[in-house]
Amino acid sequence: MGLLDGKRILVTGVLTDASIAYSVAEQALAEGAELALTGAGRGLSLTQRTARKLAEGLPVLELDVTDAAQVARLAPALQDLGWDRVDGALHAIGFAPASCLGQGMFEAGWDDVSVALHISTYSLKALAEAVLPLMGGGGSIVGLDFDATVAWPAYDWMGVAKAGLESASRYLARDLGPRRVRVNLVAAGPIKTMAAKSIPGFQAFEDVWSVQAPLGWDVSDAVPTAKACVALLSDWFPATTGEIVHVDGGFHAVGA
Repeated sequence: MGLLDGKRILVTGVLTDASIAYSVAEQALAEGAELALTGAGRGLSLTQRTARKLAEGLPVLELDVTDAAQVARLAPALQDLGWDRVDGALHAIGFAPASCLGQGMFEAGWDDVSVALHISTYSLKALAEAVLPLMGGGGSIVGLDFDATVAWPAYDWMGVAKAGLESASRYLARDLGPRRVRVNLVAAGPIKTMAAKSIPGFQAFEDVWSVQAPLGWDVSDAVPTAKACVALLSDWFPATTGEIVHVDGGFHAVGA
């Protein structure tokens, strides 16, 4: 029996088979989940192509988290698929304009910073809002994070956005707890994804992580992160919410 047998899980953020979200979807399917994916804008066709690598006929719905109309249409679209409920949702959504990464804190203006915060932070609330109509029996929302307790090289405004994501997850956990909806984050170590390629100096993260992490770290292996997400989407953490689970080989726990 799989951890997610009988569960209906919505997965955002599947762009390529190197995406962390792809690995989560793969693990969720292996654990018995019924899945639907979402994509947005120019990435929608990419998600549709990648979905075929996961399973034939896997539904892909359009969801631009910055478009209130699309957020409102998500629950009806899932109902059109025959879904009477959503048991879990993965938030794997993040973006920052180039000026927000690798150029310090003074290069980006508010127009660019606001885009980063809208897509990378506020979107957690938007996704929760989108699935809540189908979470009447409770459920689990899991977001992907990169530890925001310190300032990282080159991460700049995306680091600020992730700090906001961490805070937002706690406030959403507070507000959604009475509805039996859990909200947690998984803070992964660096993984070679399409998003990682947009971070200047990503190689520096790779080099230091493999040396410093007590358990070691493989930047090409998203499976440990995916398994943590699947566990949090399952019924095995019924009393855990507002939490950040680190899946980083233990890097966060050690000093220089």
